[in-house]
Amino acid sequence: MKKSIITLSLAAVLGFGSITVGMPIEKASAANKLNDLNSQQEKINQQRSGVESKLNDTDKKISENQSEQQSVQSEIERLDKAISDALAKIEEKNQEIADTKKEIEKLEAEIKVLVERIKKRNELLKDRARNYQETGGMVSYIDVLMGAQSFGDFVERVGAVATIVEADQEILQAHQADKDELEKKQNQVKEELASLETMRAELESMKKSLNAQKAEKDKLLASLKHEEEEMHAHKLELAEENEILAAQEAAIQKAIKLEQERQAEAARQAELAKQKAAAEAAKKSSSSSAGSSSSSDSGSSSSPQVSAPSVASGAWTKPAAGRLSSGFGGRSLGEHYGVDIASGGTVPIVAAADGVVIRSYYSSSYGNAIFIAHSVGGQTYTTVYAHMRSRSVGSGQTVSKGQQIGIMGNTGQSYGQHLHFELHRGSWNAAKSNAINPVGIVPL
Repeated sequence: MKKSIITLSLAAVLGFGSITVGMPIEKASAANKLNDLNSQQEKINQQRSGVESKLNDTDKKISENQSEQQSVQSEIERLDKAISDALAKIEEKNQEIADTKKEIEKLEAEIKVLVERIKKRNELLKDRARNYQETGGMVSYIDVLMGAQSFGDFVERVGAVATIVEADQEILQAHQADKDELEKKQNQVKEELASLETMRAELESMKKSLNAQKAEKDKLLASLKHEEEEMHAHKLELAEENEILAAQEAAIQKAIKLEQERQAEAARQAELAKQKAAAEAAKKSSSSSAGSSSSSDSGSSSSPQVSAPSVASGAWTKPAAGRLSSGFGGRSLGEHYGVDIASGGTVPIVAAADGVVIRSYYSSSYGNAIFIAHSVGGQTYTTVYAHMRSRSVGSGQTVSKGQQIGIMGNTGQSYGQHLHFELHRGSWNAAKSNAINPVGIVPL
């Protein structure tokens, strides 16, 4: 059965049931039954206190979980913003790199012009150098000056030579300036591009780190949400358990009242019998006559497709007609704390013994289910009837052995029409340690 039902500390140990009003019973036995009922009521109160404490703890854990989720969500939002900022900066750097590459293209064109100018100057300078070698360099300028025919001619020749020398110096200076500018532009482009590439790599690394952090936070948030869902499910289980315990508490109070009324009726009947015996003793001389009558009531209702099993003579009777399709104990689907009785058609389910209904409700795992508490031979028991198509008795109702309580079905976590029937000696705790094999106790 599903955990939501397994965890129900049903404590369905309400002692009542197989007690027939008017049956002679010893005072000690009656006192024992009341003591047993009071003891079970105390156990249920303790269990309810424990369940309520667990509910409070679960609420606290859910609150802590939600607070942690909010913290993680805030961190995720921060990381999202940081990632967005990093992406924006990466895009910005990409644009700067693209612009720089365009600038590089322009510089490369300028560099090409400079290289060409430098090349031409190199050729011119080579020609100058050859001329110097052929004419003797500066000596030829002296010859030019010394060949002047007059002072005015000399002055003119000096000016011409100065102009030529100055032109050569300008060529050399322009050549050097172009070379310096070429080197400067080449270094500038390299440095700027390298800087941008470095910044982009750092931003890409930051983005990768932020994405990794966000992935971890997403994983943590998913884990917290899953944990919260489990805690909510556990809370629902505890709430269901608490409801059943409350129903048991009400049922046991009713059982105590019924037992007290039964004992009072037994005492009244005993007193009437005593008075009758005394009256008969006083009439020994008179003839006595007695009349008796008996009536048989065989109430019949519309016959279902499958008849209910005959009511057995002992304390227990078979709860439904059909074959035993699954026994008590281990099986492939896990531990089976009851037995399954399967049959087709419309099959009535009956109370296995006299008792009081603890709870009649629909469970996601048991489907339509009924829990009944019994007192048999001074021992308290609980029976469970699950997967029914319908229920015909309500919580707190007193039922008698063989009384129809529902119809066999296939509701809840069930595979095919059958009755899942459990028998617990005493309390039905979370571990189901009180579950016993009904075979040999209940006629099946």
